[in-house]
Amino acid sequence: MRALGHTRGGSRRRWLWNGIGAGVIVVAVVLILLLARGGTSSSTTPPNATPFPTTTPTVQNLLAAAANPSGSAVDGIQCQTNEQVVYHIHAHLAVYVNGQQRVLPEGIGITQPRVEVTTDEGPYVDHGGCFYWMHTHTNDGIIHIESPTQTVYTLGQFFDIWGQPLTSSQVGPATGSVIVYVNGQEHTGDPRAIQMTPHELIQLDVGTDFPPQPFTFPAGY
Repeated sequence: MRALGHTRGGSRRRWLWNGIGAGVIVVAVVLILLLARGGTSSSTTPPNATPFPTTTPTVQNLLAAAANPSGSAVDGIQCQTNEQVVYHIHAHLAVYVNGQQRVLPEGIGITQPRVEVTTDEGPYVDHGGCFYWMHTHTNDGIIHIESPTQTVYTLGQFFDIWGQPLTSSQVGPATGSVIVYVNGQEHTGDPRAIQMTPHELIQLDVGTDFPPQPFTFPAGY
């Protein structure tokens, strides 16, 4: 009987010590979690952190949706059921309104019914009723010049196909003083007269002068 009582007492003591040990572990875990939570809520900025540049433009809504032209010739530029590839080049147009970038819509110069697909780079207008010799498939600012003859077209003709105004004080629906950059250099002439040459980089700043931004054409363009 003594041996049995001794055994039970030892079991109770072991259970008590095991319980205390488990409790200590739980308390330690709780303290660690509380300290960790308190660390993440700190608003202190690490000394080597680089703040997000405030001058980086944010892409805003479309400058103006692609119009639905009748398919009639615009400034002598025709709309044909097949894309012309005798003369096929690309230029890029970027528009900033008060320092904020505006998206050039896809489908300019492509009539309804348009067939638009989704790609990793965004929407792409693949087919349409007809294609003007100047048009956009995407909203990244790339203008496709696909003509049956090697002809120099102008930015004004592109805006006419788009159905939007372009002057020294207006770009589409955006109004204000217009500052023009062509291939990184300021252009002081009529923006409508800018010639569309291969890989031409055109930037129109409305209201606020924004430094000319680089653009890299995709491979094969």
